[in-house]
Amino acid sequence: MDLPFPRMSRPLVGGAAVVAGVLTAALVAGSAHAVPVPRPWAKPTVVLVHGAFADSSSWNAVVRDLKRDGYPVVAAANPLRGLHSDAEYVRSVLDSVQGPVVLAGHSYGGSVISEAADGDRDVRALVYIASFAPDRGESTSGLAARYPGGQLGPALVSVPVTIGGTGAGTDLYIEQDQFRRVFAADVPPQVTDLMAVTQRPITSAALDEPATRTAWRSIRSWFLVTRQDLAIPAESMRFMARRAKSRTVEIDASHAVTVSEPEAVADLIDEAARATTR
Repeated sequence: MDLPFPRMSRPLVGGAAVVAGVLTAALVAGSAHAVPVPRPWAKPTVVLVHGAFADSSSWNAVVRDLKRDGYPVVAAANPLRGLHSDAEYVRSVLDSVQGPVVLAGHSYGGSVISEAADGDRDVRALVYIASFAPDRGESTSGLAARYPGGQLGPALVSVPVTIGGTGAGTDLYIEQDQFRRVFAADVPPQVTDLMAVTQRPITSAALDEPATRTAWRSIRSWFLVTRQDLAIPAESMRFMARRAKSRTVEIDASHAVTVSEPEAVADLIDEAARATTR
């Protein structure tokens, strides 16, 4: 918090200068009993990691709110090619940031931050936004199917692709005419129409790849559960949040909560950031 200080409109002159000198001498003489002035809080950098079928622009309104509150922000471009390679990329982004970090992940981005932040002493808090927090040996796809209610699977279309260095693979997209219903039901149609066209695919291998690291076991975490989510059942999120001993907030929102309720997302990230100073 920045502390307000009065500004002088002109230099002290004459008798005022004498008074100022006396006060200065008194303060120096009594410095052992002086009350320290609190310094402004040095805010951590917030690093944001998007999930499947989205890109960094899905955080735009959240970024606006965080920057308004004085946070440095980096929105990483999650490759969505494979859990371990995606985590390696995000780890390189974290290495480029100086000082403490609050790391937030949306959807599959939660799986990535759990892998990427393990052992990173600069990451002070993890924030899972309508997200996955897998344990070792668990996959994102397995967690998505753990509880009933998810409707994303039947809305996906598979596209064969050639992936450099690994050969043949499969990209997954949400059918454009199903995008709003299963992913962003509380976002205006004129926005979801664009989101559906510009969605970024994820490989099926990335969703099936088992986690090998679990940052939430050693780093404090927060979890935003979206009760109207048709991509990740709310009960699945509650299970992961309880297991991670996360501070949990629930909201009536779709999976695209970073777009539909950015203020709530930014507020939870701010809460996590402030808790790192205590």
